[in-house]
Amino acid sequence: MRAMACIAILLGAVFSTAARADQRDDFLAGRTRACPGCDLSGLSFKRHDLSGADLTGAKLEKTTFHDTNLAGARLAGADLAEANLNKANLRRADLTGANLRGAMLYAADLDAAKLAGADLTEALMGTARFTRTDLTKAILRDADLRKTRFPDAILTGADLTGAALDFALLRAARLDTALLGDTRLIGAEFTDASLVGADLSDADAAGANFRGANLTRANLSGTSFRKADLYDTVLDGASFRDTTMPDGTKQP
Repeated sequence: MRAMACIAILLGAVFSTAARADQRDDFLAGRTRACPGCDLSGLSFKRHDLSGADLTGAKLEKTTFHDTNLAGARLAGADLAEANLNKANLRRADLTGANLRGAMLYAADLDAAKLAGADLTEALMGTARFTRTDLTKAILRDADLRKTRFPDAILTGADLTGAALDFALLRAARLDTALLGDTRLIGAEFTDASLVGADLSDADAAGANFRGANLTRANLSGTSFRKADLYDTVLDGASFRDTTMPDGTKQP
């Protein structure tokens, strides 16, 4: 009885592997857009139309999706480490919990995408779009986000430590409790953004625009606001220590 059970398990594994291989072949041949869990690492899908594709949990390390249409694609939990997603259309795509460490997303469109809990450490995302995108608790440590657009994006609890956000647009974005320590915010726009309880310690926000932003209980120790616009900014309970104010003076 035990021997028969072992054989059944073995046969099940064999058939599962065969089915996965068939599914991968069908995906590569364009016969299907569903290939969850497939290993497509290192392949090129440059300029392909993969809108609505199901690649949940797929292995896509160093895969090329340059200028690819992935609108509405399901990529939750996928491994996209060092993948090339430059100029890709990822509008409304589900990348929840995906691994995008070191990925390239220059000029990519991620408007209304889901990236909650995604790991974007050291990702290159200059000029990318994240309008109304959910980045709750996402990791963006040391990421290149220069001139990136985040209007109305949700970055609650996100880790942006050491990231470069020079001239980024974060109008009305939600960054409550976000980690922005040692971050470059030069010329960034935070008009009407919410940064309640956020950590901006040692951040360089020279020339940034915080008009109407809410920095209640924010940690501003060592932050530089030289020539920044703090008009109508809410600073109730914020922590100032060695903070450089817009006029160049320092808070003790």
